Amino acid sequence: MRRVIPRLLALLLILVVLVTVVLAGGRVWYRFHPPIPLRDWLPSSTAVLDDQGRLLRLTLAADQQYRLWTPLDQLSPTLVQAVLLHEDRHFYLEPGFNPYSLLRGAFKTYVLRRHPQGGSTITMQLARLLWHLDTRSPWGKMQQVARAIQLELQYSKQAILEAYLNDAPFGGNIQGVGAASLIYFDHAPLDLSLPESLALAVMPQNPSVRGRVPAGLAGPELLAARNRLFRRWAHMHPVSASERALFALPMTLRPADRLPFRAPWFVDQLLADRMLLQPSSLGLPDRDWIHSTVDLRLQRAVDRQVQAYVAQQAIRGVHNAAALLVDTRDMGIKALIGSADYFDTPIAGQVNGTNAKRSPGSALKPFIYGLGFDQGIVIPATVLRDVPTAYGAYAPENFDGRFEGPVTVTQALIRSRNIPALDVAAQLSHPDFYHFLQSAGIADLARPEHYGLALVLGGGEVTMQEMAKLYAMLANQGVIKPLRFVQAASNQTAHRLAAQGTRLLSRAASFMVLDILRQNPPPGLAPTGQPSPLPVAWKTGTSSSFRDAWSVGVFGPYVLVVWVGNFDGSPNPAFVGGEMAGPLFFNIVAALKAENPGLHDLPAPIPPRLRKVLVCLSSGALPTAWCPRTGESWFIPGVSPIRVDDVYRPVMVNRVTGAAVCPPFDPVQDERKVFAYWPSDLQQLFALAGIPRTQPPRSPACGPLSLADTIGGSPPQITSPLAGNVYTQQLTHPAQARIPLTVTTDADVHRVYWFADKSYIGQAEPGQTLFWSPSQPGSYTIRAVDDHGRADERLLRVARVP
Repeated sequence: MRRVIPRLLALLLILVVLVTVVLAGGRVWYRFHPPIPLRDWLPSSTAVLDDQGRLLRLTLAADQQYRLWTPLDQLSPTLVQAVLLHEDRHFYLEPGFNPYSLLRGAFKTYVLRRHPQGGSTITMQLARLLWHLDTRSPWGKMQQVARAIQLELQYSKQAILEAYLNDAPFGGNIQGVGAASLIYFDHAPLDLSLPESLALAVMPQNPSVRGRVPAGLAGPELLAARNRLFRRWAHMHPVSASERALFALPMTLRPADRLPFRAPWFVDQLLADRMLLQPSSLGLPDRDWIHSTVDLRLQRAVDRQVQAYVAQQAIRGVHNAAALLVDTRDMGIKALIGSADYFDTPIAGQVNGTNAKRSPGSALKPFIYGLGFDQGIVIPATVLRDVPTAYGAYAPENFDGRFEGPVTVTQALIRSRNIPALDVAAQLSHPDFYHFLQSAGIADLARPEHYGLALVLGGGEVTMQEMAKLYAMLANQGVIKPLRFVQAASNQTAHRLAAQGTRLLSRAASFMVLDILRQNPPPGLAPTGQPSPLPVAWKTGTSSSFRDAWSVGVFGPYVLVVWVGNFDGSPNPAFVGGEMAGPLFFNIVAALKAENPGLHDLPAPIPPRLRKVLVCLSSGALPTAWCPRTGESWFIPGVSPIRVDDVYRPVMVNRVTGAAVCPPFDPVQDERKVFAYWPSDLQQLFALAGIPRTQPPRSPACGPLSLADTIGGSPPQITSPLAGNVYTQQLTHPAQARIPLTVTTDADVHRVYWFADKSYIGQAEPGQTLFWSPSQPGSYTIRAVDDHGRADERLLRVARVP
């Protein structure tokens, strides 16, 4: 005993001298050579939380530990004070080690031969963790002291305390109070109660025992240590009666093997993208705690509907579906269901269907008409022709195999007619539909010539996430914005992100498109054209060969995208947008309304440039006095087309014979009648459908005084040859290269005359095809002139091949 104490004192004196020397020179050295941050010494986990702070997933660090770095200001002050009280009360006064504690530990360990005591400070414990030191021998203890002094030289007290709290053991493979708080108590360490803080404070002293969670409850060793610390705490801090009462309750802890695995497709994509992006570009306040935009309550509601619907429709061969819900106000993803079941291997459940390229069918047609509104091609009441039309060898049909004749833009969009959409798309320029999709960020588009007309009918592929951005653009008055996976670090950042975006449509065009889509009735209701009983603006899409069924829409502040299909692309006749995806879409809408009864449409102010005008319902043009039915339509002054109706025209006829007469008119024998002058292609469609239409009387050659002639009528429109096509002749039989000449004419036309350049080809009646064989290859201007002198022309190129 007499020999041991002097040796210990000598050792202590040597340590004090060494510390003095090292502190004097070391601080100067490290001032000019700053060390790496302590948070970078050990790998960290990532915690993904929903928008209310609920845990979606906690990942393992690279060394298979749960270690979640949490800044000191994000820790409960009670926890920090409890750790200092329990572990190292003189932490802020020590130079990294406590001589008294070391001597006491050495005396009890080596002299009294009691249970070993190390006498380690918080800095020394951190040194042991970082350098993996074996401190059970005197040499190991000296190494620990030296490393502790090094830490004190390199880092501030706050940094050392922060690192210890983030690296201390808490049982099993759990390290740090951030991971321990989230795993055991399911909330961030800033929200710990007093009993929880004291329990975590005592756990690192015996983590293998105190970190056990039998049956989800704190063990007796942990409770006893916590209560001992509480008695010390109560002597130094005021404790309310409610806080004391908490210590009488059982303490539940969640084991690490029961961590949640929520919104798996969303979290997978977020973590994968996070590997490629800097935290600042994602708007992350901290790189290890990701506060996502997902609302777990909405995620569960949408997931339940998808699973229930797929189970219900399994008898029809439906095995998979996906859904995406986006808040249009900040473009945050609120729910993302990538498949019917993440853990179902046969359906490739772990594939994120919302990020897979699929044919959209007719789901993109609203944007064709939106561009048409902005480019002055149509208004919602414009009447288009849904008639059989051939584009060379391509003769598209409608989904139902029928043609409806004259349809307004509103009817064409709601009923998803193909020919009207193609006609409007063909007139688009600056941008056309392809370049609009490019500007909207649709990735991996092929060259325009690869698609041709098929792009309008769903030939290009988009993802559900790209589709959500497009429809959110309508809700955001024509401005397209990127989707957001994480919450902004501050309100200022949130406002800045909300203001970002690119305008692709005008406010007026976006308003008109949504107004039309709101008139689309839900599945099972007759298409009356009346507003839907649910405040939903929605559209469906069905890909060719029935591989993909879509339903997309805007309601309240949300955009919802639903897809039903198979990830392997196998077809199913049941995969029809309106019949399969539509019901699931409205099931989800109803479920979300039940979750939030106050959910309603956001106010949509009428854009200042938008007006309502009176139109003739049969043509969508400005009405004349002879139009039998008029109505109102949206109109953009200075942009929308201005045309006077020419379908209904007055003709003076003989009261007895009904034949047209020329002036001067006899009021006794002659009378004025109004006739509908439908174009020739619509007349043929009416005839095929068995719909009687009164033929206007033949107008005699009255000159310019004929009442029918004063209306003007419609000029002919060449439908063949096709614009931009090159026709070929064979060298051996050039005369056999016959080119069909067809034209659509006004109802008052009885004869059409055809010319190639200045050469006369021949004449034909309306609806009749005239065939022409060019004498030699070259370029020709084909011209069709009706018997009223109205004309149309088209450039044609003929090439000769062997």
